[in-house]
Amino acid sequence: MAVLHASPGTLGELQKAEAGCTRCPLYRHATQVVPGQGPAKARIMFVGEQPGNDEDLQGLPFVGPAGRVLDRAIGDAGLDRRKIYVTNAVKHFKFEPRGKRRLHKRPNAHEIERCHWWLDRERAIVKPDLVVALGATAARSLLGRPVTIAKARGEVLFAADGTRIIVTIHPSYLLRIRDDADEAAAYRQFVEDLHAGAEALRATA
Repeated sequence: MAVLHASPGTLGELQKAEAGCTRCPLYRHATQVVPGQGPAKARIMFVGEQPGNDEDLQGLPFVGPAGRVLDRAIGDAGLDRRKIYVTNAVKHFKFEPRGKRRLHKRPNAHEIERCHWWLDRERAIVKPDLVVALGATAARSLLGRPVTIAKARGEVLFAADGTRIIVTIHPSYLLRIRDDADEAAAYRQFVEDLHAGAEALRATA
């Protein structure tokens, strides 16, 4: 297990510390840690599940297909992507080898809990006014309990430190919908969730 000394005080210090993380076994097979990215004092933070294959190779969050969906939805919701901090609840790519491919595998409760230390410090440094939890893994990490997306959508929830949380789907869900009409409807609802976040920010500006 990594020895954790004083809590990192800047995003740069945090990223250097994350690079040496051995808090759970996922670091053994991932290419590299994937830290968060964005303004150090962003008012809004998006938290996903974990890096995917593209993110693992590039060392950057949300640069694959799901990231492109997220970028489009952020714009359609009236938010500025450049002002948003994006990260993941789990910082290493968990996968299952399948021939030459590496298939995404959902993090378990232990892995989410072990990586929660890093997400807490990210939030302490950035101090966002609002956090958008993209999917059940992110919601569980932020709220400390299992969350059903269908029940939590549309509500403003609160983390233990009082930070406002909005829960929605992970954009990768949209990529798995095969019916065009269903996909379009799900995308519109996703944008509505993000727009609600934008409105919440404007209300406290």
